[in-house]
Amino acid sequence: MSGDAPRSLEPAKLHAPLARLLRPLVRLLIRSGITFPMLAELLRELYVNVAEYDFALQGKEQTDSRVSLLTGIHRKEVRRLRGAGAPVNTVPATVSQTSRILARWLADPDFTGPDGRPLPLPRTAEMPQPSFERLVASVTRDVRPRAVLDEWVDRKLVVLDAEDRAVLAEAAYVPRGGDDQQLYYLGRNLHDHIAAAVANVEAGSPPFLERAVHYDGLTKELAEQLQRRSRDVAMEALHTLNREAHAASDNAPAGQWRWNFGVYVYSEEVVPPSATATSTDTTDTGAKP
Repeated sequence: MSGDAPRSLEPAKLHAPLARLLRPLVRLLIRSGITFPMLAELLRELYVNVAEYDFALQGKEQTDSRVSLLTGIHRKEVRRLRGAGAPVNTVPATVSQTSRILARWLADPDFTGPDGRPLPLPRTAEMPQPSFERLVASVTRDVRPRAVLDEWVDRKLVVLDAEDRAVLAEAAYVPRGGDDQQLYYLGRNLHDHIAAAVANVEAGSPPFLERAVHYDGLTKELAEQLQRRSRDVAMEALHTLNREAHAASDNAPAGQWRWNFGVYVYSEEVVPPSATATSTDTTDTGAKP
């Protein structure tokens, strides 16, 4: 990453992209009963928190007056809100545990077949044969493998086949709609996508890959076909990188960095439909290849 100071943009230039960025989130907030005053209070809290920690001058104490100047929030409110705000990198224990076990099942040669696919696992087996008990124990000894298996069967992450083996039902961790795990990933994945795009906009030499392929003026059938195909391609990329990351990090020393590789697919009907011919473009907030 470049050591240059981030570039500032004219506020007016951000209005249109911000409106488009926030629209689906505002739709979710309204449906969930979060009113504008509730959101405004959260934004005040975040403005103060970001100004307090991310814009502090080296070797100088961050004062209420400077935070007020940076944010436009009255000093009395700044004084009330300083120190508030939840850390963005806290991972719920259940999410961390589930994702680590699934990542090993999908990547570790001990638990995958010659084709790289996760093996059906008996509940227990003699060493060195793979088993669900051995899989869970290789990640954590804080929970019983039987408890994990029962929970995963209930959540339909795994099914039991005719030989009573655990078979992975999903090739990735897909939380149920609206549960705590899914809401955690809503915040994490959108944070990282936006953070990469913002870093690229601010940097003189964009440090992150952040691109999309998009076609307009398609039929519904073709859009659905491309969506199915893109899911297959995306999952193949995720599996490949999971295997490589697992192999590289399994015995590596601990560090302070984290890495996230994400893929998204989206399609919608555009009303009124575009009358223009189908076109293609590969766009990004970074450098062109």
